[in-house]
Amino acid sequence: MAGPKFDVATEKGIGAFNGFMGSKSYVQGWEYSEADSEYFAKFESWPESVKYPHASRWYNHIAAIKGVRGPVSAPVAASATVVPEKKEEEDDFDVFGEDDDEEEEPKESRKDMMARLKKEAEERTAKKEAKQRTLCAIEVKPFGTEQDLMALFRKFSSEIKQDGLKWAENCSLVDVAFGIKKIVTTFTMGAANSSDDVIEAIEAYEDDVQSVELLSMNVL
Repeated sequence: MAGPKFDVATEKGIGAFNGFMGSKSYVQGWEYSEADSEYFAKFESWPESVKYPHASRWYNHIAAIKGVRGPVSAPVAASATVVPEKKEEEDDFDVFGEDDDEEEEPKESRKDMMARLKKEAEERTAKKEAKQRTLCAIEVKPFGTEQDLMALFRKFSSEIKQDGLKWAENCSLVDVAFGIKKIVTTFTMGAANSSDDVIEAIEAYEDDVQSVELLSMNVL
């Protein structure tokens, strides 16, 4: 036989033939020839498609031309072994997938999600406001010049008490006119307190206080 020579009765020979047939459809030329028939006859078994893909492709093609049906028994047995394993893996995957679906918790609806987010936002705001402090400055004007303004300051700052309200420890006495002075002081309050309530409580000392004015408010 003219042309390439490979001992396809050995693993080495089959490997070399497999490489030779990598880009060929026939052993010689562009059509089936006696060389294909002779090499086909030298194979003792069907070439393994995984190990020798090109040789197996050629062998299948020549077998079809010759009317030979199917590979020899060894490759069939190997193929039969692979298929059940693949099926078993697929079955295992499906089973585990079903378990995951069963264990998965129900998804939160959009309505429930919006309600939860609103509640969380309100809780954050409430916590922030609970910590918020505001510094207020006020002036308290008395009725006349004969009043003891320091005594008046100690009186309303010790008697007016609210949760979250804290008075300054001291006050300033500022001249108004004609010898009349006014009390200028500060207090801090929480988000639940109202400066209006504090001012009204001071104005309730009608015999001592002429008016109370809020000068400033600053969030700390």
